Amino acid sequence: MSTEEESEVVGAGRFAAHLDPIDRAIIAELQGDGRISVRALADRAHISRANAYTRIARMVDDGLISGFTVQLNPAKAGLGTTAYVSVTIDQTAWRTVSAKLQEIPFVEHIALMGGDYDVMVLVRAPDNTALRHVVLERIQGTPGVRGSRTWLVFEEAHGRGAPWETAGV
Repeated sequence: MSTEEESEVVGAGRFAAHLDPIDRAIIAELQGDGRISVRALADRAHISRANAYTRIARMVDDGLISGFTVQLNPAKAGLGTTAYVSVTIDQTAWRTVSAKLQEIPFVEHIALMGGDYDVMVLVRAPDNTALRHVVLERIQGTPGVRGSRTWLVFEEAHGRGAPWETAGV
């Protein structure tokens, strides 16, 4: 393993960015409403707009905030079939498989796992026919994939997530 690879592995998940209570308040507000104006955000965090802009820019530059997005209701967006697909891969194929899976339409999330399966893939498709194509032709057809198992999702709910508004995290 090269020194660069070692530093990536050693640093991964071990050193979180230092977040003071104001940073946490900004994150909580943005997670609650990603379209909030900087003026309203600054008012709620009890800081100036310039300070809010600076803090947001720092968190973006540091990679803590990786983007701003919209959360869609999959069913109302025409993606009525959701499934988790566990994938078993060749031992050294993670990078190649990950890159190929990212290219497949309807694949929303890919995670390298520990346990019985190597990779977990979240697929949101318009219907069972599209899901079948994604799983049996695209995922199974990916070089390095040895097998898969599919679980249909009947209903979903969101948890609270991390309590960013508190300083004790």
